Amino acid sequence: RKKDMTYSTYVYRSETSSKRATKFAKGQTLLDMVCGHLNLLERDYFGLTFQDTDNSKNWLDPSKEIKKQIRVGSWNFGFSVKFYPPDPSVLIEDITRYYLCLQLRDDILSGRLPCSFVTHALLGSYTVQAELGDYEPEEHGPDYVSDFRFAPNQTRELEERVMELHRNYRGMSPAEAEVNFLENAKKLSMYGVDLHHAKDSEGIDIMLGVSANGLLIYRDRLRINRFAWPKILKISYKRSNFYIKIRPGEYEQFESTIGFKLPNHRASKRLWKVCIEHHTFFRLVSPEPPPKGFLVIGSKFRYSGRTQAQTRQASALIDRPAPQFNRSVSKRYMLPRSIDGGLFKTKQKKKNKPYCMLQTVKGGYSETRIEKRIIITGDDDVDQEQALAIAIQEAKQQHPDMQVTKAIVVRETESSTEDRHGASEVQMSYRLLDL
Repeated sequence: RKKDMTYSTYVYRSETSSKRATKFAKGQTLLDMVCGHLNLLERDYFGLTFQDTDNSKNWLDPSKEIKKQIRVGSWNFGFSVKFYPPDPSVLIEDITRYYLCLQLRDDILSGRLPCSFVTHALLGSYTVQAELGDYEPEEHGPDYVSDFRFAPNQTRELEERVMELHRNYRGMSPAEAEVNFLENAKKLSMYGVDLHHAKDSEGIDIMLGVSANGLLIYRDRLRINRFAWPKILKISYKRSNFYIKIRPGEYEQFESTIGFKLPNHRASKRLWKVCIEHHTFFRLVSPEPPPKGFLVIGSKFRYSGRTQAQTRQASALIDRPAPQFNRSVSKRYMLPRSIDGGLFKTKQKKKNKPYCMLQTVKGGYSETRIEKRIIITGDDDVDQEQALAIAIQEAKQQHPDMQVTKAIVVRETESSTEDRHGASEVQMSYRLLDL
């Protein structure tokens, strides 16, 4: 039998890392390998997720062997933020804040973190500043943010507002832009809320949200109740039922128990474990040891990692130069878009001109930059969005190990007495960075 297993871990922006681990490795071993690969020291806020047989998200238990948690299927994991810090400023290193930003951008695009138009524009402008730097009129065209993805249902109005804000950030470093991003994202009502489907005592569909502050109840996307951790005396589950025992209020004499119906037993236990972990991480100074002995009633599960208090103490002892890292490109629209969502089509010819390759060294890292110009000529007006997509596609085919980071479109129209329509040229320059 094989002693090693190959696992794949998906890190934001479709980055994938494949490595080998012993078949009997525990979850903590795998998490340490991933964090080591990412050069993360403040790793207690993060975790690994996997999909079970009913396609539900589960957190990999660091204290258990992986093979006992995933009995069938391949070892595919997702690297995610597990505990969202209520105040991101407690994070010591830029690289930790960067990965928290990536998680939040993914939460926004997926709809897990709803935002208003104003907040979408503000957070989007900080994303552009972190990735493109200062606004440069000679480099950035009128639609230089149109390929960014800021919101699930993005509009031209939003993009214009993002550009308007971005032009005011001259001199702001990528790290400063990410700090500003986090300071605004943490104020969102759904920031760091882990949602679970459930039904109340009347059989009405609700969502139970677990956060750093307690348990939240949502109906039709509106919060209808909130139970802070100090108000909850006990959390339990039985079969598919989930229970919380509430401390009596100021004018109440007895404790009360509130029950909820989860889809199945696994979902109920999953919610119970998430509550235990969040309460321990954010409320306790140190985790409680698991019960010992054979006559233990109920589950022996306890959160085994460091609490936030212990994590902050460990972070204060970090003594290393600020790690150098490359900020990956955000999710983009890589195909031309139309108003109705279809693709543009036009007949055109393209001529490629020679490219130049430059290699520089920044901070000990070698950077290879390729700049190439493509001229696309058509009988009719050449669609710039389609021309951009063609250039990017060609660049990826020619240099699959590199990444398009910049595209400049210059449109020139020439008229002729012999040609009524004239000819349009789109000159495309693009840069690629060696990964």
